[in-house]
Amino acid sequence: MSTLIIDDIEIQVQKKKIKNIYLRVKAPQGGVQVSAPKNMNDEAIKMFVISKISWIKKHQEKYKNQPKQCKREYVSGESVYVFGGKYALELVYSNRCNDVKINGDKLILQVRERSTIERRANVLNEWYRENIKREIPKLLEKWQKIIGVTAEEWGVKNMKTRWGTCNVRDKRIWLNLQLAKKHPKCLEYVVVHELVHLLEKSHNNIFIGYMDKFLPNWRKIKKELNAFIDD
Repeated sequence: MSTLIIDDIEIQVQKKKIKNIYLRVKAPQGGVQVSAPKNMNDEAIKMFVISKISWIKKHQEKYKNQPKQCKREYVSGESVYVFGGKYALELVYSNRCNDVKINGDKLILQVRERSTIERRANVLNEWYRENIKREIPKLLEKWQKIIGVTAEEWGVKNMKTRWGTCNVRDKRIWLNLQLAKKHPKCLEYVVVHELVHLLEKSHNNIFIGYMDKFLPNWRKIKKELNAFIDD
């Protein structure tokens, strides 16, 4: 992995065993990544990126202008999201145990009175983790049969720039913990996306063809997935 700086934009460049060059502006922060054939020289890569600067800036501006919440403090009155549903956070102090539960349109976060913001965030994130890990096996069972592949291992972790990753060699899939806040169809889309990588490693026309075949409305779901950023 190398880095190009063009017009004050940092571009991560990775050379791979691929035939064509691919450019990507990644949600949610607008990071720029180029995947290029191993035999492509650096000057050719640079000229390609320069030719796409307007396109890059347009997409970075789109992510920049997406609505964001203020920095969370995990106090009563904040809005929180669970699988696409919006809830009002209610903070409750207790010396018994940490707990999270939904009651109507409220998400009740029970913590010790002297808990820090970080601790409250951890309690909620672990609850998110438990919820999303209950959903993933059902989706994997469904889509592995349809696509005809098997993920040998999967996990959940917080990721800042990707909704999911796939290690094709080890057949290992990671899914972003933040998907627990999104509508269930967004989680399903990411699961399908990563499983399709077991058929085709690159985001090329073959990959797109598979996505069109297995999940015809994936573009619409992807747009919805990236439409709102919840800090």
